[in-house]
Amino acid sequence: MTTGYAPAFSRNDTSPVAKWFWTVDRGLLGAALALMGLGVMLSFASSPAAINADESITDPFHYAWRMLVFSGGGLVVMLTASLMSPRGVRRIAVLALVGAIGVMLLLPFIGNEVKGASRWVDLGPFSLQPSEFAKPGLIVFAAWMFAETQKGKGVPGVSIAFLAYAITVGLLLIQPDIGQTLLITTTFMAVFFMAGVPFKWMAVLMSLALAGMTSLYFLFDHVRSRVAKFVSPGVEDTHQIDRASEAIRAGGLVGRGVGEGVMKRHVPDLHTDFIYSVGAEEFGLVLSLILIGLYAYIVLKGMRRAMRLTDPFEQTAAAGLFMLIGLQAAINVAVNLNLIPTKGMTLPFISYGGSSMLAMALTMGFALALTRRRPGAYEPGGTLERRRII
Repeated sequence: MTTGYAPAFSRNDTSPVAKWFWTVDRGLLGAALALMGLGVMLSFASSPAAINADESITDPFHYAWRMLVFSGGGLVVMLTASLMSPRGVRRIAVLALVGAIGVMLLLPFIGNEVKGASRWVDLGPFSLQPSEFAKPGLIVFAAWMFAETQKGKGVPGVSIAFLAYAITVGLLLIQPDIGQTLLITTTFMAVFFMAGVPFKWMAVLMSLALAGMTSLYFLFDHVRSRVAKFVSPGVEDTHQIDRASEAIRAGGLVGRGVGEGVMKRHVPDLHTDFIYSVGAEEFGLVLSLILIGLYAYIVLKGMRRAMRLTDPFEQTAAAGLFMLIGLQAAINVAVNLNLIPTKGMTLPFISYGGSSMLAMALTMGFALALTRRRPGAYEPGGTLERRRII
């Protein structure tokens, strides 16, 4: 008796795509695809209100159609990256990091300045933000260098990793991009810890990070302004976050309905940094919990798979990539809920933007590739073993 259901690929099929299908984590892949779909949906909801800021745009779904293209490109990038071997992931990650650093070096001369920051390069109808691609590249490269140090063959991996981190962060501060700097720093420290650094070194690093954050407050006017708006909402101008908060409250449990959002028309950057508030107003707490649940699923299941990997590089790189996605999502949601000062951070797979979508797709593709089931890749019931590297 047959059920009438046939799998997409037979387990006897030895083609590369069939092997990928049976070895990739389809739950994680499905969660990422669901987020991409929600991103397109929310882009159609936000686009008519977003074009009000640009009178040269006449198509009410201008941003939505572009987001559809970005999502299609992101899908291709994610699936292609997930087909790679760990060695292939390392190679592409290094190319991404080197390429991003190279472009960031040129930003002071060729960058397009927006709101006082030079973070983008104009490429005709599109803009490229190289720092987005530096994030997954740096995390994978750092994990590789830490793993090489563990082998005890004289490779100064820790020094090389910290040099790459210092160069990346230095270029981010020149732009300036404080949000990306804090995100990269936090994830880099987490990867360093998972690679086996002694706790005393972590204490030193955390102290240096705290000192660095304090320095940023005194060095950059916009950092002081955002902190002031957060701690003194009655004194400073908080129009942006106030409108976002009102939109979230107006959504209630099930939202106003598709296209019925009102407050979104008054939220600056609603299709990018504050897309979460658009979804909360039109679809309510239900959609908010779905979004948070999908991110939590990706991070928790991804970290669980990473902890069972046997190779030190694959362990730390996969865990770092999943953490990168989770931290960025948490920062964006926290800003929308007025829990932390505004950061200018996109919501992975949801916010409008080609660089953000492609870079997040590459990040997820790397993570899926590293956590695929391969002979000897996993130990049943294994955990992430912290190996001392210093």
